Amino acid sequence: MTTMEMPHVSECTVSDCSYNHDGCHAFAINVAGENGSADCTTFIPLSGKGGLERVNSMVGACQRADCRHNQNLECSAPNIRVGIGSGDHAANCLTYSPA
Repeated sequence: MTTMEMPHVSECTVSDCSYNHDGCHAFAINVAGENGSADCTTFIPLSGKGGLERVNSMVGACQRADCRHNQNLECSAPNIRVGIGSGDHAANCLTYSPA
């Protein structure tokens, strides 16, 4: 799989992430978590905005081996959505689906 084939972040609604301004501006995000959550570990809650000016963000790595989209720690979903998490989790992969 090449970077052109990696799943893209089609939506991110986490407005307090430094990478999110009119969409995700991180080159790639990582997904991890436990106990049923799939956290976007690239989430950074700073007031300043960062990332690349022009980018179509993608999933760099997924550590949720129990997700049906995870194949050898790589995401195989066509694209993912990131949104507000529950509890202590600030941002979650909303495409996460237990295998």
